[in-house]
Amino acid sequence: MTTAKVVSPQQLAEASRDAMWAQDRASQALGIEVLEVGPGRARLRMKVRPDMCNGHHLCHGGLIFTLSDSAFAFACNSHNKVTVANNCAITFIASAREGDVLTAEGIERHRGGRSGVCDVTVTDQDGKLVAVFRGHSTQIKGELVPGLTASP
Repeated sequence: MTTAKVVSPQQLAEASRDAMWAQDRASQALGIEVLEVGPGRARLRMKVRPDMCNGHHLCHGGLIFTLSDSAFAFACNSHNKVTVANNCAITFIASAREGDVLTAEGIERHRGGRSGVCDVTVTDQDGKLVAVFRGHSTQIKGELVPGLTASP
């Protein structure tokens, strides 16, 4: 019989981040950085490279979606419960260009039972709103760090 190790909610979020990041080849390949995490929240950054731009010389929307989805993932997995997306939508507000530095901030709005809702805002280096994203999550079996739990 194993005993759960109890840590603070912040420590749990950081341990969850570390476990996810170690396996997140997609975010790593895109040069995404995890700036901070906490219970139900995450802030990530990505610099728009030339190979991320489409035929209009703008950052491809799919890459902005990917940055948003990664922020969503780190926020909703911050409780050490394996959680996946079941539905996501993005609204593009402004274009991003090569050299722009995009920051995605995800905040969990609801978490109950096995479902959750997380909102992500994406801004550029000047604080201009680039996109808004809403992700709906489903908790599945498993923990990112087996046996680790947060104090109440």
